[in-house]
Amino acid sequence: MNLAIQKQRIESFQREGFSFDVIDSGPLDGQPFVLLHGFPETNKSWQETAEILNQNGYRTFAVNQRGYSLGAQPQNRRDYRSSALVEDVNALIDMIQQQVYLVGHDWGAVVAWDVAQRYPEKIKHLITISVPHKAAFMRSMLSSNQLLKSYYIGLFQLPKIPELLFEKLPKLGLGLLKDSGMTAKQLEDFQQDIVVEKRLSSALNWYRGLPFSSNKNLTQPVCVPTLFIWGKHDSAIGSKSVALNHHYVKAAYKEIVMDATHWIPVQNAKQLSQHILETI
Repeated sequence: MNLAIQKQRIESFQREGFSFDVIDSGPLDGQPFVLLHGFPETNKSWQETAEILNQNGYRTFAVNQRGYSLGAQPQNRRDYRSSALVEDVNALIDMIQQQVYLVGHDWGAVVAWDVAQRYPEKIKHLITISVPHKAAFMRSMLSSNQLLKSYYIGLFQLPKIPELLFEKLPKLGLGLLKDSGMTAKQLEDFQQDIVVEKRLSSALNWYRGLPFSSNKNLTQPVCVPTLFIWGKHDSAIGSKSVALNHHYVKAAYKEIVMDATHWIPVQNAKQLSQHILETI
C-alpha cells in the first residue's frame, strides 16, 4: 500500500462531482478489504464483519455507494446504470493503490461481480454474498421459481409506488422486509437510515436504472479467485442460480451454503468472517 495512504484514513472520496462516504478501519498497513452493501442498507451493515477482519490485521473500507452517500444522489435514473456503479468502486480502489479483497452483498454483490469482470487485475479475491453472477441469475429464471421470487424488482422500478409503500404505508412496507428475514433492529435501522435520512428514492434508483445498464458482457466469466456464500433460507435468491454459478468463474471457486436468510452480513457476521478468513 502506498505510504501516503498508510498514514491517513480515507473518510470520503470524490468522482465526477459526487462525494462518497467511507468507514475506514483497522491497521493502516493492513491488506485492504472493500465492502459493498446492498439494498436497503448502508455501509453500517458491515460493522461487525469489519471489526473481526480488523482484529485479524486487515484494513476495511466500507463505502456508502451511489444514492446512499448523501453527497452522491443524482436524480436521473440513467446515472445509476451498472457502468457508473462500477466506476465509483474503481475510483476508491485506485485511491488505495493496491489489489483489494472485494466483498459485496445483495446489490453490492452485483457491483462486485461487474468490477471483477472489468478490472480483474485489481482484485486479489472476490467474495460475493447472496447474489450470484448475473448470467446464473438470469438463466435460473427460465428453469425455476426465480422469476416469482424476483417480483419486487419490477415493483421497485415503478414511479412513486415504492415510496408510498415505505413512507405512507409503513406497516405494509416493513412487513415485506420482515418477511424477508429482517430483524426488528434491522427494520429500525432501515426506517432511520433509509427513510428518515432521505435515501429511499435514490436507493430505489438502482432498480430504476436497470433499463440503462448494458448486458453485452452478461455471460462473461470472472477470472479471479472467488468465494460465493448463500443462505438456504434466502427469500430473494433461489437454489437454481446458486447451482449454475460455478459456470461463470474461470478461477479458483469455493461455494458455501449457510443456514441463514438473505441478510448474512448483519445476522451471521461471525460465521461469514470465519469463512472469508479460512478461504483467502
